[in-house]
Amino acid sequence: MISVGIIGGSGYTGKKLVQYCSQHLFVENFEVYGFTKAGETLYNLFPDLMNVVSNKVINSIEDLSYEHDLYFIALPHGEALKFVPQLIESGKKVIDLSGDYRLNNEALYFEWYKKEHTSAELLNNKTYGLADFYGSSDYNSNLIANPGCYPTSILLALLPLAKYYSNEILSVSSVSYSGTSGAGKSANQDLLLSEMDGNVRAYNVNAHRHQPEILQELKKNGFKSPFSFTTHLLPAAVGIYSTTVVHLVNDLNENEITSLYNVVYKDSPFVRVRNTPPELKWVTGTNFCDINISIKGNCAVITSAIDNLIKGASGQAIQNMNKIFGWEESTGLLVKGGNNVQVY
Repeated sequence: MISVGIIGGSGYTGKKLVQYCSQHLFVENFEVYGFTKAGETLYNLFPDLMNVVSNKVINSIEDLSYEHDLYFIALPHGEALKFVPQLIESGKKVIDLSGDYRLNNEALYFEWYKKEHTSAELLNNKTYGLADFYGSSDYNSNLIANPGCYPTSILLALLPLAKYYSNEILSVSSVSYSGTSGAGKSANQDLLLSEMDGNVRAYNVNAHRHQPEILQELKKNGFKSPFSFTTHLLPAAVGIYSTTVVHLVNDLNENEITSLYNVVYKDSPFVRVRNTPPELKWVTGTNFCDINISIKGNCAVITSAIDNLIKGASGQAIQNMNKIFGWEESTGLLVKGGNNVQVY
């Protein structure tokens, strides 16, 4: 049994971490720490959680306790830098859900996040927690960088092909669509229902900060081809749908590639290789990533769908906690019989 601290529990992902921790078999207790919401109760902040979780008071982040075994950090980019070094120095396990430790190259932070990294010595000593692709032997650090939502949807869909057919790949183009919750809870006129209803638009074209993260993990697994990545907003609250087009030197056999994906993910309880392109509604509210591979000649089209707040954030963070402590990977995420725990 462990004690958990959730730093930044008032946002969308923080709320889901609270829900998952409250139902986890091996989490004995947890505390929530925040800035502006300190002093409020969880029931005031999340009325729908009444009688679902304990009505804890959110502690001030200024009173952060170092008594917990593991800390989830669900803060805006740049804020985790203020807490991670001391937590790691104190021997604590940390799962950071921001982008602060995902990249290995210090210089890329200033280029893509417009921030100087203040603890770059930790970048190469962390584990990149793409839980379904990397095995338990890769989890050799107390610091886990929880992957971004777009990278999760694209990397799980592309890595098996990139790893085993890197010499065959000519180019890759990924186009992704996200629900507006990916932007967090802060008020933004562009994300109002009256602006997004019936609307779709591209954003951060050729400038999305998740691009170097995706390329980093692809190259780590042998990828060496041109890659493009374009993001769009959907008129929906949650979910990410990605379509990745891969052009290859030679024709591939669809059945062989689908079999490869089934082998790569045979031990993952949360990747489902589908016979047809997935639908977003199949995965929202769950920790699943659904993938379909369609190949015609030398062109592969890979579609994938996830819930951006769960598989792309809190659910994968719980998976990473389970892997750190050697627990069954689905603990707290799947119920007996294999039905996914729904978290709203």
